[in-house]
Amino acid sequence: MFKTYLKIAWRSLKKQAFFTSLNIFGLAIGMAGALLISLYIYEELSYDKMFPDAERIHRVNNDIKFGGDERQFAVTPAPMAEALKSDFSEIEVVTRFRTRGSALVRKANDLANVKEEHTTYVDPSFFEMFGVTLLAGDVGTALKDPNTLVLTRTAAEKHFSIDNAVGQNMVLNNEENYTIVGVIEDFPQNSFLRGYTVFEAMAGYEDAVVGNWGSNNYQTFIKLLPTVNADQIQEQLRGFLGKYVIPGVQQFMPGITEEQFKAAGNHLIYSTIPLTDIHLNSHRVAEMSANNDIQSIYILSFIAVFLLVLASVNFMNLSTAHSLKRAKEVGVRKTLGSNKRDLVRQFLVESGLVSFLALVLALVLARVALPFFNTLADKNISIPFQNPVFWLILLASGIVLGLFSGSYPAFFMSRFMPATVLKGSGERSVGGGKIRNSLVVFQFAISVFLIVSTLVVYQQLKYIQGKDLGFSKDQVLIVNDVYTAGDKVSSLKEQVKQLSFVENVTLSSYFPTPSSRSDTTFLPDSGETSVESSINMQTWDVDYDYVSTMDFELVAGRDFDRSYGNDSTAIILNETATRIMNLSPQEALGKRYTPDFDSDTPTYYTVVGVLKDFHIASLKEDIDAVSLHLGGEAYAMAVKIKPGDFTNAIAQIEGIWNTIVPGEPFDYYFMEDAFNDIYASEQRLGDIFIIFTVLSLLIACLGLFGLAAFNAQKRTKEIGIRKVLGASVGQVAYGLTVDFLKLVGLAILVALPLGWYAMNRWLEDFSYRIDIPWWVFGLAAFLAVLISVITVSYQSIRAAIANPVTSLRTE
Repeated sequence: MFKTYLKIAWRSLKKQAFFTSLNIFGLAIGMAGALLISLYIYEELSYDKMFPDAERIHRVNNDIKFGGDERQFAVTPAPMAEALKSDFSEIEVVTRFRTRGSALVRKANDLANVKEEHTTYVDPSFFEMFGVTLLAGDVGTALKDPNTLVLTRTAAEKHFSIDNAVGQNMVLNNEENYTIVGVIEDFPQNSFLRGYTVFEAMAGYEDAVVGNWGSNNYQTFIKLLPTVNADQIQEQLRGFLGKYVIPGVQQFMPGITEEQFKAAGNHLIYSTIPLTDIHLNSHRVAEMSANNDIQSIYILSFIAVFLLVLASVNFMNLSTAHSLKRAKEVGVRKTLGSNKRDLVRQFLVESGLVSFLALVLALVLARVALPFFNTLADKNISIPFQNPVFWLILLASGIVLGLFSGSYPAFFMSRFMPATVLKGSGERSVGGGKIRNSLVVFQFAISVFLIVSTLVVYQQLKYIQGKDLGFSKDQVLIVNDVYTAGDKVSSLKEQVKQLSFVENVTLSSYFPTPSSRSDTTFLPDSGETSVESSINMQTWDVDYDYVSTMDFELVAGRDFDRSYGNDSTAIILNETATRIMNLSPQEALGKRYTPDFDSDTPTYYTVVGVLKDFHIASLKEDIDAVSLHLGGEAYAMAVKIKPGDFTNAIAQIEGIWNTIVPGEPFDYYFMEDAFNDIYASEQRLGDIFIIFTVLSLLIACLGLFGLAAFNAQKRTKEIGIRKVLGASVGQVAYGLTVDFLKLVGLAILVALPLGWYAMNRWLEDFSYRIDIPWWVFGLAAFLAVLISVITVSYQSIRAAIANPVTSLRTE
């Protein structure tokens, strides 16, 4: 029986080649888009699940509000690990990471360095915690001794073969001598340790054994016992404030109590987050790797569902509309003894066959589009053709989609009454017009919603890229690792400054680009050491040319000046810092503050200037309090370049670099690129919206095109009569088009409020955001109408210019 169903289905589909092609192509586009998005989502949801017992591993988080500053940290104090081990019998293993950014690495007898971008100190329990095995070395002793390190395969192969790496000596940053004790496999791209290549023994890092509860620099991970739930330890974790933190702070602020700390509006809350939740649900200060946002996964999931639903709706719409041609076939079948169940099976086999053909085409389309999608999403996804589970899921999804798409048409057509359709009253008996119209409205509502979303995302990105950040980021080249020049760093700066295309040069520990920074607590010179008088600020070491090179705007006071002999103890604040102090910029001038309040001879810094607030991170975040003071070791150099040939400019700067610090890698970036990188995920989201908005419109237009063709075909005699009675081509075309435009107009009315609501929710993540302009909705509506008119007008004009004699002969 099934073979007969299949044979009849194939004949029927071949007989309706045009509508069959539209159905297959529409379903294939929806399936291909949903497949690519599903692979992306699977990749995102798989982060950090490769570690053994990953479901038992958690990271300790740290929420702090103190000194006018409120932060959510991914790091905790150094003694947190020991406190966890001593206080919790529920914990099986504890380990810490202390990231240190990039490092220059070379063999002990080499002169040239290789830059490793991600290095970290780590406890030896790291291997047990994450089930990491060594390709070379002894896991039982690895990283237990000071000045030892473990390299990943890629890092080791830059200098040695894996077999002879263990026991070799290496130099980090030209002064730290280490012995290699192990080599491990590279971490996969869906791990929070992706990119980390050098793991140094925590035992050699002095700060790791200092019991300072006021400094937060350590990523602390715990593995719970199999029978323990993380909720069981949260309350006891919160008690660490009174048990450990306050006693630790009392050595700097004698007499402080937990009650005083909280009464001043402060808080400190320790909590945990599962390892497998970090990538999509954690956006804290000092994350070990860049994370994605769960919202983007929700958005992409909705888009994938939308594409499949649009494709299914398309199939339903075209099938029910085309059912008029099959009304007599159904009547004859019922007259000859077919029951409703047999007819439903026949039509479901037809829809299943269409779904299967669409699935084959979808795989081809997905395979062709995958390289472009990977570039768009910044991924390295592959289609797992070798995985039988993939094929099982794919075939099951195809069957479900075929049944879902074909169920309504099958039951709809199986209800035709033989007596009615065989009398020639099939058109009236078919009906279904209201449902078809509803489906058209649904399709275009989704498309308009996606158009609005795309326009809003790009308007926000345009606002971000064009917003005044409070400094000049254009044509500023940042050269890293200038500390390698040692006592020649001033010479490096002066030689670069002499180049004709250079406007200015400055050296600093920090620049207003996104990076990992820490806060310092300052107290006024009033002698108070109370919680209420504490101020938390970032402290940047700068030189005399810093403010002028960055084009910061002074709102009060002056810049650092060589003519003032005491500027070594001068400090410049931003407006946010003065607001925390409850002072105006003018009132802050001359005030003295110290970060050395725990010293017998504290150094006081006098406020000589106040800068207009400037952004140092994503516009999703508020501006932090910042203080600048002279001195300190310079880690980078900023070069303000005049407009012109940047390639030649970089080459000349590199030539000076190679002369002064031969053998050191010349590592640089443009400040503007660093800011653009912050919004890479938003940019990708916008690009994805564009691609899938176009796909949704294409699917909707395929359906509209088919319905317009069917509508024109159904009204062939009517059109012929109208033309004979004097109707013009324009009048006929208008009559055929306007009905569809009414449906598109209704879809616009439904979609615009939904688009406004959804995008307002998305914009809430930004501290600095646009107000959605009215023209976004107008443009979305115009595009929807324009696309629908273009889609329908071809069929309408074609029907309107047909010879009425031919039309009136049509049966």
